[in-house]
Amino acid sequence: MKIGIAALILGYVLSQFYRAFLAVLTPVLKTDLGATPEDLASASGWWFLTFAVMQLPVGAALDRIGPRLTTAVLLMVGAGGAAVFATAQGPGALVWAMALIGVGCAPVLMASYYIFARQFSAAVFGTLAGMVIGIGSLGNIAASLPLSAAVDAFGWRGTVWALAAVTALVALAILVLVRDPARVQHTQRGSVLTLLAMPALWPVLIIMAACYAPAAGLRGLWAGPWFADVFGADADGIGRVTLIMGLAMVAGNFAYGPMDRILGTRKWLVFGGNALLLAGLAALWLRPDQGGWQPVALLAVIGFFGQTFPMVMAHGRAFLPPHLVGRGVALINLFGIGAAGLMQLLTGRIFAAAPAEPAHAPYAAVFLTYLLLVAAGLVAYLFAQDRTD
Repeated sequence: MKIGIAALILGYVLSQFYRAFLAVLTPVLKTDLGATPEDLASASGWWFLTFAVMQLPVGAALDRIGPRLTTAVLLMVGAGGAAVFATAQGPGALVWAMALIGVGCAPVLMASYYIFARQFSAAVFGTLAGMVIGIGSLGNIAASLPLSAAVDAFGWRGTVWALAAVTALVALAILVLVRDPARVQHTQRGSVLTLLAMPALWPVLIIMAACYAPAAGLRGLWAGPWFADVFGADADGIGRVTLIMGLAMVAGNFAYGPMDRILGTRKWLVFGGNALLLAGLAALWLRPDQGGWQPVALLAVIGFFGQTFPMVMAHGRAFLPPHLVGRGVALINLFGIGAAGLMQLLTGRIFAAAPAEPAHAPYAAVFLTYLLLVAAGLVAYLFAQDRTD
């Protein structure tokens, strides 16, 4: 089982990579394909949206088919999407490619969470969930300076072709190595509607929709164009900035993991972390043109404190009945990833509609949009029940 989980985590490394690599590819895609920030926002948004749409069928498949076949088949679709990306001749092809990659990445994290929920104590779920995201965030780091170096050495098309091959190999490894948990024997019926009828889940779903989108959007998309347009950064400079933010995100996931057991609360840990995320976004919105170390430091703050995703997942997991675990964790993930996708599309429209001058103005509008989302999520989350079991 351990080697199977390792294969799933490797799949999640790829998932983190694909959701973040457009920021570093911004200059070459603009030069070769004429892709604008709005085009890339659309492509990135469709990755998140197809990923999100797949969550409900993925959850049902985990409960009925199991994580092995579900993940292997869909990840192979993602490999095909990477091949489409490598052969793209215009921005429109990038949208189709990212949509297919989103489908492929949809099950990898939930498959590991399903196994954890079925085979490990609920008390350690948050720690295990944070560990997977922390290790998986190495993909986020790889999509920064290492990706920039690979593009310089092999070109962006050759680099993405290599990623398509690696994705296919990981899909085959999952097919061979993952072992499905024993099926739950039960007479109870239920569906996603059963879960949505549970008031205890509502504040958890709302904060999940708010907590993940800012760091994902800034790291995966907006950091690159922002630093290029406002501060004149090239691909290597963007790679360094996104590397720092990626390292902060890795550190945040590992830091949050055991804190619910140390502090004896999940609710207030999540609330406090997102309050600090809100403060970072407010500082970014107020001074989007301030150079030097400040914008890099603020991205690191947002990256670190914006990693409450696994703790929110653990909070929601505590309310799920055993026979609906697969659909439950997928539903919670749907709110996180779906909101991130919608925010990519929304911020792309806001960016295009904002005044073009001064150069930082449209980015200030983007930062404000994320700030308002987190503020609304925090208000709703005040009504959550605290659960640590």
